[in-house]
Parts: sequence; structure tokens; C-alpha cells
Amino acid sequence: MNPFILNFTPTGMVPRRHDTPHVPISPEEIADQVAQAVEVGITMVHLHARDPDGTPSHDRDLYAEIIRRIRSFAPELVICVSLSGRLRPDFESRSAPLDLSGEAKPDMGSLTLSSLNFSRQASMNAPEMVQGLARKMFAKGILPELEAFDGGMINYADYLLNKKLLQPPCYFNLLLGNPANAQADPLSLGAMLAQLPRDSVWAAAGIGRSQTRAVMMGLAAGGGVRIGLEDNLHYDDARKKLATNLELVKRVHRLAAELERPLMSPAECRQRLNLLPGNGRYGRTPA
Repeated sequence: MNPFILNFTPTGMVPRRHDTPHVPISPEEIADQVAQAVEVGITMVHLHARDPDGTPSHDRDLYAEIIRRIRSFAPELVICVSLSGRLRPDFESRSAPLDLSGEAKPDMGSLTLSSLNFSRQASMNAPEMVQGLARKMFAKGILPELEAFDGGMINYADYLLNKKLLQPPCYFNLLLGNPANAQADPLSLGAMLAQLPRDSVWAAAGIGRSQTRAVMMGLAAGGGVRIGLEDNLHYDDARKKLATNLELVKRVHRLAAELERPLMSPAECRQRLNLLPGNGRYGRTPA
């Protein structure tokens, strides 16, 4: 079968040390856990920076340190930075990591395609914000990592394609299991897949207890997967065992082996998504 993308999400915005001792916070901790995941096999990494006290941060220097550390041992790994606005909603803060250059330039930046409610918090993504981030990424040659929680968000990606703010092929994370959006069942995933723009690349992700089910459906349906403590802190449905990032990555590999799905290498992913190959040049050719 076709190779699958494994998108590793080690930190996220929500988990703190009082939630789990396993979440990496500092640039060194994040890079160390990425190195462990690279040893097992991943295709890309979705990064969130944290201040020393654990608060989510858009600080360019923090992102630059994390990215340079990772590229010192995995120069071809596809690197995405978070542009989330849950805590800092202004455009300047959210877009700051897009101004990095050289070896610290990210290949991708996350782009949630609409506003939504999580279980305890809203994520506000107004049209002018989404379009502004897409426009800046397009100008800088950074590929949006399109985050879709339901079919309406996929429709908005079509809208951005028609406005020439996105350039195919598109990459989508299809996030399942959030209480206010699509659930982790075959019908919901199938409906979202039917709406994807032509030539899209996608990975399934599950929030909380939905993570393993989403991974299994993504692999079985021929797509990729997103995995890590950003989306789920526990290894089991009963939530009795806290997971480590390494355990979650290894489980994906076991499931993929049963389905005879080989891992897509970072080099293959770069070719598929028209990303520059490295050697100090990352992302896409700027518009």
C-alpha cells in the first residue's frame, strides 16, 4: 500500500506538568523527544513553543532554537510551527514564527480554517485572520498545515483556493472527536474525505479517547496520521495510564505494520508536497 505520513505533535498548547510529567516544555526537551521519535520513524513534526513557566508562546527566538536543534540531527524532517490564537489572538503574535529565515525557517505553519469550541475554550479564527495568515505564508513560501474539524472547514479551504490564497497540493489534518465537531467514526471521516480538494494529502487525528480510533481509521483508509501528547495524554481508554510520546509513536508503527503500510520518509513527503529539500532552503519557493 501507499506510504503514510506520521505527523508528530509532542507538546501542544494545553498539557502542563501537573497534567502529565511526560510533556516536553523547553526547547531542549522538545528536541530530545523529537530525536527519540525520529529514531522510531516520523515524517513531520508539529511544534508548539512554551515559555519557561509552561505558557504557550509565539516567541520567534524559542521557535528558532527548537528548529535549529531538530535540524542538527534531522535536516530533512518536515517542520511545522503552530500559529494558534487561543491565548494570543492578534495577528502580529500569531504570525511571528513565519518571519524566521535560513535554517530556522519552518516548512509549514498551522492554519485552522474556522472558529470552533473545544471542551473548555474557544478557538477564534475570524475570516480576516485566516486569510491574513494564508496570505503571509503564501508570500513567504511556507505551506499551510490546514486543520479541519468538520466539512465546513474543508469547504472554506476550497474558498481559499478559489481566492488564490492556497496553492495545491494541500495538506490537511482531519481532527476528529472534538465535542463540537466531527466525531471519530467512519461515516464522519468518509464525508470529510469526499470533500477534500483534488490532489490533497491528509492525516487523521483524534482528540482524547478518539486518538487511537482515528489513527486506525486513517491508516485503514489509506491516509496519514497525527499522533502525540498535544491531542491525548493517556495510553488507554480508561485513562488509567499516562502515555509518553514515544509509546504513542511506537503504537502507530505496530498498527501500520499490521496493515502493511510503510512510513513516508521526510524526503518523499517533501517531493509530494513540493517542499524545498533542505540544504539551508526550506518551505516552498516564495510567491
